[in-house]
Amino acid sequence: MLIKLALRNVLRQKVRTGMTLLAIVFGVAGLIVSGGFVADIFVQLGEAIIHSQTGHFQVFKKGYLEQGTRHPERFLIADPVGVVQALESAPQVSGVTSRLSFSGLLNNGKRDLAIVGEGIEPRKEAQLGSYLTITAGRQLDDSDTFGMTVGQGVAQALGLKAGDRVTLVMNTAGGALNTLDMELVGVFQSFSKDFDARTVRIPLQAAQQLMLTNGANLLVVSLHHTDDTDAAYDALRTRLAPGLDIRSWRELSDFFDKTVQLYDRQFGILQLIILAMVLLSVVNSVNMSVFERQAEFGTMLALGNRPPDIFRLLLVENAILGLIGATLGVLIGMAVALGVSAIGIPMPPPPNANLGYVAFIRIVPTTIASAFLIGLVATVLAAIFPARRVASTQIVDALRQGV
Repeated sequence: MLIKLALRNVLRQKVRTGMTLLAIVFGVAGLIVSGGFVADIFVQLGEAIIHSQTGHFQVFKKGYLEQGTRHPERFLIADPVGVVQALESAPQVSGVTSRLSFSGLLNNGKRDLAIVGEGIEPRKEAQLGSYLTITAGRQLDDSDTFGMTVGQGVAQALGLKAGDRVTLVMNTAGGALNTLDMELVGVFQSFSKDFDARTVRIPLQAAQQLMLTNGANLLVVSLHHTDDTDAAYDALRTRLAPGLDIRSWRELSDFFDKTVQLYDRQFGILQLIILAMVLLSVVNSVNMSVFERQAEFGTMLALGNRPPDIFRLLLVENAILGLIGATLGVLIGMAVALGVSAIGIPMPPPPNANLGYVAFIRIVPTTIASAFLIGLVATVLAAIFPARRVASTQIVDALRQGV
């Protein structure tokens, strides 16, 4: 009987009920759309970092991250083939590629540019680097013994184009000076502007020849699914020899973690704003309804209903409003997300990035659940104070409002 009476009261106040529902629906749908947009930013940013630079994991000698940039020759994995075979035996792994890091000078016949280089396995890197775009020329191939690709920033700094001949100068592991004449086969653009401004890539065999070594600094591990990162971490650690370390892409990308923290704070503030908006809208609606129905509540008290009965009635009415509004908000939010995602949102490059992207609004179950609960709970909370006030009103004072 309580629910039936509350439902009749909700349907009786059509205009005010409609306004209250509109506020709830707008709030819930807004949370779903904004949450799905932020979730898509996280996914696309993570995949761009993984498939242009870091892979899902990197394996290296302990201390490489701290000192390897200055002295990569001191942190060589002597037998990378054996470690690669051990890592590829993990079921989550789709492939492992070796990289040899070096630094030196790139000369175009007129001037030098300090660069950071990577010796790579072209075929495997092509599979990993799906977010690395070739803007001129072509990708490195396994047959390019003395081929080279350079970042867009390097090409602009030296005025290079595909087909040019350049000279790579660097120090070997023993301290001697070594040079190689290379042919520029392509110019690449990755997600990171800093990476493109100083990086060159050559075949692994050429880098090993330059450094007079058969080793590698990094083993880059790619997985079938990014969601398997946490599960694969323990499985891969057990396959490593003593002295080797492994880091996930999140540990290697400080930029990603800072971006996640920034958007999490912004989305948290948005949730608070929407919660406050729903609370204020519902409080206003409930206060007006209670004021207009004072005589009705006085009559109920005069007929023997207790103040707690009035309090429960108002809470149930608002719970019904919250359920209807939150459900409609979820349905409308999902419909907007699907509609916008079918078209896509062209986005400019993020800070310190080169590439723009097409954003979508993802349907995230946890975001939908939290938005539904926020809409429902905010509506019920908004009714507590007005319901307590009317429940404590004297019968005579309540009946006087109808005179």
